[in-house]
Amino acid sequence: MLKRLAVLTLFSSLLPVASQAQVVVRVAPPPPIVEHYGPPPRPGYVWVGGFHRWDGGRYVWTPGHYALPPHPGAVWVRDGYYPHGGGYRYRHGYWR
Repeated sequence: MLKRLAVLTLFSSLLPVASQAQVVVRVAPPPPIVEHYGPPPRPGYVWVGGFHRWDGGRYVWTPGHYALPPHPGAVWVRDGYYPHGGGYRYRHGYWR
């Protein structure tokens, strides 16, 4: 039982590291898709644009959505790919 607990603790401590792994894609991403969206569901919501997600063999479009900013004046910086080491590195979108 103690051995099992030690193994589970070790693996659970590695999960945050695995989720932060950086992938460099050798294929350039396609241009963003122009999304047409309606009015926000409630006042204060802003549109968070979609992005191309690399699924290991090709890019797949992930549609945008409305979101409530974490604090007044927050601005969404969209997801994107940036040149890196002969390929492209993905950067998650974030609130600034």
